[in-house]
Amino acid sequence: MPVPETDALSELTVLAPPAPASTAPHVKQPLRWRLLQLASAYLPLLLMAVLALATWWLVKNTPLGGEERTAAPARHEADYEMHNFAVQRFTPQGPLRAQIEGDTLRHYPDTDTVEIDNVRMRAVGPDGRVTLATARRAIANGAATEVQLLGGAEIVAEATATEPAINFRGEFLHAFLDTERVRSHLPVTITRAGTEMRADGIEYSHLDRLIQFSGRTRATFDPRVKKP
Repeated sequence: MPVPETDALSELTVLAPPAPASTAPHVKQPLRWRLLQLASAYLPLLLMAVLALATWWLVKNTPLGGEERTAAPARHEADYEMHNFAVQRFTPQGPLRAQIEGDTLRHYPDTDTVEIDNVRMRAVGPDGRVTLATARRAIANGAATEVQLLGGAEIVAEATATEPAINFRGEFLHAFLDTERVRSHLPVTITRAGTEMRADGIEYSHLDRLIQFSGRTRATFDPRVKKP
């Protein structure tokens, strides 16, 4: 049986030849442009890292609401000075109890004490007895009831109608005005009614009329002076 003829071209698959590769030359970008592209790509990530670091620092250094802050210790510095001064203290009833004078006074708020150069002090006891004190330097509490005399210290309790004067001399004397006591852990010379005594330390109470000596003690008596 004869085979029908067909168009030979219709049975052929036309294969298109591959497109030729581009022959255009490759242009290399400048280094600055490539760095700019790299920075643009990583910039959001860098900004997020910086923001996270700043947030962490802020949280770490923000004090808590209920946290108590430790107060800085006060420094031992004078908050005021007075020159060629005179300070007086009176009893609640009105009479003068003590007067302190000096060349310079410095007040220290951390200890509520005053330091005085070339101090001169006058105190009046409840029985009216006058006590005078001098020294090159003094340290007193804020109420002026306790005074430490340093350097050429001298305390003189003046005589009364029934008691002779008594004198204390030394490089350190600690006077308590309210209780009328004098003490020292350094050598002291005491003079009273012609009797001179030297001791390594003393504890004197005027209210008890008692002197306690410590360490070595020496006494010198003047027989010409009559005892009261």
